[in-house]
Parts: sequence; C-alpha cells; structure tokens
Amino acid sequence: MSDPNTDISGLVAELIAPLVEFPDEVDISSIETEDGSTLIEVHVNPDDVGRVIGRQGRVIKAIRTLSRAAGSRHDMRIEVELVD
Repeated sequence: MSDPNTDISGLVAELIAPLVEFPDEVDISSIETEDGSTLIEVHVNPDDVGRVIGRQGRVIKAIRTLSRAAGSRHDMRIEVELVD
C-alpha cells in the first residue's frame, strides 16, 4: 500500500497541473508538522499564482476541501499552502 501523504500530494498535483500554463514548474512538497498535521506546500510559476487562487480564492479553497476530504479517509489532518 502506498503512503497516504504521497497519494494526497499526487492528488494536489493532478488538480493543479491542468490549471497552470507552466505545469513543469509545479513543485509540491509534503511536510509533517509538530501538531501531527501534514502541510502540503505548492510552488508554481509567479504567472500562474492567480490561476491557482482563482476568483475570490475559490479554486484554492476547492483544492483544500478535496485534500482535507481525502486526508480524512486516512485520519489525517491536511493543510494546503500556496507558497510564493
């Protein structure tokens, strides 16, 4: 069975790749925090930041919701952060 962190990071990558103009520059890292949650950091080209955030933050909010739902199936707390 594969690592749930990898699965959720892969999910985030699959959700973001079609949104951006430069999919080769998408970098996703997963970090275990002190409180036991998992932080998924997303790095994209500066020109693509607006596409990932979406109008009024709707796109990144949807990505966070899907990631948290996937994490809850493995009893994990997931946070997704878009890093500049």
